[in-house]
Amino acid sequence: MYEEGTALADSSTIKDGRAQAIARAGETSEEVAMANIATDSQTPSEPQPPVDTTTATGIAAAVQSGALTPEQALDTVLERIRARDRKVHAFSLIREEAARAEARAMADRPELDVLPLAGVPIAVKNNIDVTGEVTRGGSRAGSDNPAQYDHPVVRRLRSAGAVIVGLTAVPEFGLWGVTDTPERITRSPWNQRFSAGGSSGGSGAAVGAGLVPVAHGNDGLGSVRIPAACCGVVGIKPGRALVPSQVGIDSWGGMTENGVLATTVADAALVLSVLADRPDLADLESPPALRIGLATASPAPLVRVDRAWTAAADLAAAAAVAAGHTVGVAELPYQGATFALALRWLANAAKDAATVAHPERLQRRTRTHVALGKLVLKSGLMRSAQVDRIEARLLDYFDSYGVVITPTLAAPPPRAGRWHARPWLSNVVANVRYSPFTPLWNLVGWPAVSVPMGLHPRTGTPVAAQLAGPPGSESTLLRLAAQLEAAHPWQRVAPDARS
Repeated sequence: MYEEGTALADSSTIKDGRAQAIARAGETSEEVAMANIATDSQTPSEPQPPVDTTTATGIAAAVQSGALTPEQALDTVLERIRARDRKVHAFSLIREEAARAEARAMADRPELDVLPLAGVPIAVKNNIDVTGEVTRGGSRAGSDNPAQYDHPVVRRLRSAGAVIVGLTAVPEFGLWGVTDTPERITRSPWNQRFSAGGSSGGSGAAVGAGLVPVAHGNDGLGSVRIPAACCGVVGIKPGRALVPSQVGIDSWGGMTENGVLATTVADAALVLSVLADRPDLADLESPPALRIGLATASPAPLVRVDRAWTAAADLAAAAAVAAGHTVGVAELPYQGATFALALRWLANAAKDAATVAHPERLQRRTRTHVALGKLVLKSGLMRSAQVDRIEARLLDYFDSYGVVITPTLAAPPPRAGRWHARPWLSNVVANVRYSPFTPLWNLVGWPAVSVPMGLHPRTGTPVAAQLAGPPGSESTLLRLAAQLEAAHPWQRVAPDARS
């Protein structure tokens, strides 16, 4: 047992039996798949340098140099989607013809050699607008009219050279931590009996299955970090106002931010730098020595934390100590957060539902959620002072610590299934039971990152640690995440995805 506030002197202090089991499961780093792509300028006798088509950084570098064309990069991704998506059901729409036209146009851009995402195929979560496509948000209740304009995030991706290959699956309104609709059930690529998480579950599955190198997601209660943890990839939710939000009516009262899911920290940092229009965020130079809090206690009194998930946070803390940082056990001040979050989860659903074209088509669980949300809005129970008090306690905490490490989740994801057909209470209990750690950072609008830390010994699904910090700490979190990746490299895609 650790004493409250005690600094962890070295990595052996943390690497107890629980953490060692996770470490053994995650020690094997994926061998990067390489493809030799011939170019017109090479002769058959010339050796062809290997081209990395599995990462955004690799694809962009190859396209910039002329070793790969945008069309070739897209063809590789489309082939993977055709071969593998039938197992995980990550995509609600594959834009094959439209993406081919975009890739051809991209090849003609005169500045192709300097675009940060030159030719990179990327998936976009189907709850923000992509011109010409219907923004369904996982629901049959919305309009059938195609979007006339790109969301600002999509515009930034295109301007940086990315090709939008498809739209990823999302549960209705992004309300749930599991991703399923009447049309499809999205599954973890590591164990298809389990959910890919949500609400950016399609994006998590697409990246974790190796279908695309990176994907867009957004996060209102953990909706980037939850599927990142379930699918064994990196997921970052930036702090408020770093990236254009504009999701739904009012971005869930400022709780929702657009972020990134990727197989490497470098890819996540690169794409976030584009979304934020902040090139400096792609710089992963090691941070100065940090004082880090380790907080593994459950945020909710009735929610138990699985030992494998506690061990994932312990392992991340050990790696941080080995990298030269100081770690102390210091639990977070969660008082009042559960009540404030519950009110907003309900109320924000009601606000979004008020504008749908066909409310009679809403799923049963959503109708109940919306009805309760209307009562919350009428009650006046939701007050800004609730968040102010929570944020003040967190600011006091971060007077002593620059970063906090927690488990990303409290348990493996729920079983994959038709959760949309189950009662509202079943959905709520399943969501709260396995993801109590992520929502706090949405409530206050602070950044947080999920980093893979091995596999669960019982389910074979990934486990992960969450790194969170005060406003403006995105660069610090990414640089720390890169150190953890170097110390504890993870298998970047699920084994079945490497065929």
